[in-house]
Amino acid sequence: MESDNDEIKERLIEDFRPRLKQHISVEPVLDYILFIENDQKELIRQKAKTEGDPAAANLLITAVLKKPHSPGWFKEFVDALSNAGCQLAADYMQDNLPEPEVEAENDTCVRLIRILIPSLLDMNTNQVCPHCSAKDLITQEDSEIITAETTNKGNRSGARELLKRIIMRGRPGWFSTFLDVLRVTQHHFGQTFLRVRHNSQVTKWDRAARSTTQILLKMDLSCLSELLLCFTDGTESMAADGGPEKADIVLRDYQRDVARPALEGKNIIICLPTGSGKTRVAVYITKKHLDDRREGGQSGKVVVLVNKVPLVEQHFSSEFLPFLKDRYKVERVSGDSQLKISFTEIVKNNDVIICTAQILENYLERSVSGDDEGVHLSDLTLIVIDECHHTQKGGVYNHIMMRFLKQKHKNSRLKKEEKEPVPLPQILGLTASPGVGGATKMEKAEEHILRICANLDASGIMTWNLGEYKKQEAKKIIVNVEDRKMDPFGDVIKKIMNAIHEHAELNPTFELGSQNYEQWVVQTERDATKEENHKVRVCAEHLRRYNEGLQLSNTIRMCDAFNFLNKYQEEEMKSKTAPDSDVVIQITRTERFLFNLFKDNQQELLELAKQPQYENDSLSKLRAKILQEFSSREEARGIIFTKTRRSAIALSQWIQENPKFDDIGVKASYVIGGGDQSVVKPMTSAEQKDVLKKFSNGKVNLLIATTVAEEGLDISACNFVIRYGLVTNEISMIQARGRARAEDSSYTLVETKNSGVAEKECVNEYRINMMNKAIEKIRALNKADYDKKIMEYQIQAIMEEKIRMTKKKQKGIKNENATELKLNCRGCSKLACTGENIQIIENMHRVNVSSEFSELFILRENSTLQERRLDYETNGYITCKDCGQRWGSMMLFRGIECPCLHVKNFAVTLNGKKISKCSKWSELPVKFQAFDYAEHANRMAPSSDDDSDAE
Repeated sequence: MESDNDEIKERLIEDFRPRLKQHISVEPVLDYILFIENDQKELIRQKAKTEGDPAAANLLITAVLKKPHSPGWFKEFVDALSNAGCQLAADYMQDNLPEPEVEAENDTCVRLIRILIPSLLDMNTNQVCPHCSAKDLITQEDSEIITAETTNKGNRSGARELLKRIIMRGRPGWFSTFLDVLRVTQHHFGQTFLRVRHNSQVTKWDRAARSTTQILLKMDLSCLSELLLCFTDGTESMAADGGPEKADIVLRDYQRDVARPALEGKNIIICLPTGSGKTRVAVYITKKHLDDRREGGQSGKVVVLVNKVPLVEQHFSSEFLPFLKDRYKVERVSGDSQLKISFTEIVKNNDVIICTAQILENYLERSVSGDDEGVHLSDLTLIVIDECHHTQKGGVYNHIMMRFLKQKHKNSRLKKEEKEPVPLPQILGLTASPGVGGATKMEKAEEHILRICANLDASGIMTWNLGEYKKQEAKKIIVNVEDRKMDPFGDVIKKIMNAIHEHAELNPTFELGSQNYEQWVVQTERDATKEENHKVRVCAEHLRRYNEGLQLSNTIRMCDAFNFLNKYQEEEMKSKTAPDSDVVIQITRTERFLFNLFKDNQQELLELAKQPQYENDSLSKLRAKILQEFSSREEARGIIFTKTRRSAIALSQWIQENPKFDDIGVKASYVIGGGDQSVVKPMTSAEQKDVLKKFSNGKVNLLIATTVAEEGLDISACNFVIRYGLVTNEISMIQARGRARAEDSSYTLVETKNSGVAEKECVNEYRINMMNKAIEKIRALNKADYDKKIMEYQIQAIMEEKIRMTKKKQKGIKNENATELKLNCRGCSKLACTGENIQIIENMHRVNVSSEFSELFILRENSTLQERRLDYETNGYITCKDCGQRWGSMMLFRGIECPCLHVKNFAVTLNGKKISKCSKWSELPVKFQAFDYAEHANRMAPSSDDDSDAE
């Protein structure tokens, strides 16, 4: 009997599915349903984010109907609809149906509002929203979301959210209530009706009525239906899932102007400021490109290239998918995606593919090398290159475009020979700033920009004086800091460093804590390794850490600098302690001196780090600036850009631990890069995405970031940006300043010691002016002169590429005998192994295969290395048994333990010649034998059999 009731309820839900999915707001409904699993809920939420509520509601209904049902499931579903404010959906489930004519009128009203949306977006959302809430057109939660949307993204975005929620929530009768709200708030949209074609029905309405509300309130269902036909001319703009689509991309005049050459099929660069809608222009060009090819009976294939993984999802879900999904197949692929394995098929089966540039380059290379089918440039009809100023200096964009240029010039030969040329895609580059490439003269700045144009085969660089469209630039403030009157913490570190100088007989001429000193000490350590001067080498390593500690104490808290130094010393001491009591690791006199030197000063450093009166002035100025921003703004939201990952994490922790910040509502978090080149643990793309999502929805209102957040990422409008001791080049400066997009925003530079912020900022301002003038001069060139310069630079680039490839091939020839390679421990110079004992796994990992090698190292467990790979794991690291120097990691490859060596940890000798710098295996012209898995498995088999017998 219970199952019969369930079937009736299931049929009821299925019958009303088309209605339900138009009137369910997914996010609040999910909060009230307990019988759906959390992972399923997350899928539904993701669907809502990428494809909208109707599509997500469809998925939600499928999840609700999934068997077996828990007792009371239907009531829980109906209660969830009601509690979430989806009253009309709840009515359908409780047999509380409107009369057919009422339902038809309601549908007509919904369709009419959707068509009138472009006119209604100019309403004063903050004024209309409270009235709608008071009239129960929306819930209180809706009101909060709409207010946040208006604050963060502007009035029109808030108005769009308000209209969407009114339509979704509304029971029959909402239309007249909403029109009444518009009347009360004195919103008149009579101009909309000037576009309605003249007919007898329209003319019999009150001609004296001047407002949309006055006219619409007088209409009956037949009049509304006729008006609807007048607006649509018998057509509607609706998405495949039944919801409103973003089919019509409306461009501003300046956007249409810069797009014009691309619409004619030309290769161009669009150079517009951050926040001016470059990506939207690219979507428009993409759509027109595909439309034109389809109308001409040809297929189109567009690839959108980005240089950062998070940008793939951003462009996909926020721009390309919403506008193109009704007519074209859109897909995204990145290094984080499983789809990269079948990239060739993804390209074949979709019209628009958004991907990281390296993936396309990999598959272009495959088509040449013959590894598999790969992808050819001729498969594509349009390539959009985001942040195209990176198309230089041998980057991945440059590699892709070099393939293009070579084929272009081959095509010229083929045409002369009256042969069929190979089709090439159209190129569209997007950038906020091409920069000047470090130029100090106008001539060099022009050359830099022209070379980028040549690399992208651009017929021109399109810019526009935004004039009335240009938002007021963020107010710029430079905060200068004073040197500490007293810096006892730094003085102790300098005292330690000078004691080390004396011990190692070193005489540096650079200021301690400076960048120049760091460069000096790195070179000193490198030379000492080559000369096997262990005393100087280990002293230089410690000096480098103390110098970093000084830099940290000038940027962040003294306690953060102390914790960094203390942890380093602990790790060094740990490396001198063997896990096996039978092994004794030697500690040299110099190492013991260094350990004791820190130990003797450790307590004093700790006590000084606790005294806030000695903190650096930069931190004080930063504190004052943050307090000012959050105290003077109703809704403050900002980003602090800082130089290092360590300082980003430390500043976030400092803010979170300070009660003053908490009192004024500061909610801080950090976002750092995903590469593993730093000793600081990197952020995964999922972690980055989570923090940025929280920043977008207001759960985080202060973001502390390294330069990873400067370029491209669509971070919600900020009303203040602070660059803390960080000024790089003019491109980064433009990108960072462009993050402050809200009205009345500020852009502040806070200096830190040795950062030279003010001077660098002035240089960058000069470079930006030079860049703008250079662009104008290039745009003023006549076509013949421009084309001649572009052709010269392209031929030069192709020739340089040939020379570079020849040198690379010569360098890549691994003709040196592996037996002539010797690896000595970097710490004690003990011979670790020769090249004949090294084999290579998957053309990547160099492992020592000799059984005797295990007698030379200690295996240490390290939980941070327990990272699963494809066919192998790294679950520990190996260190020299004599001195504790780290050598590499222990790999478990298909059940076989393999000591994997990291060449940077050794002093390298090849053919009797010592190599001063070798940080990568690829730098050595030695070809290693491929790892023989079968041989090693057979070698292990006898011992495995013995183990089995013993059992």
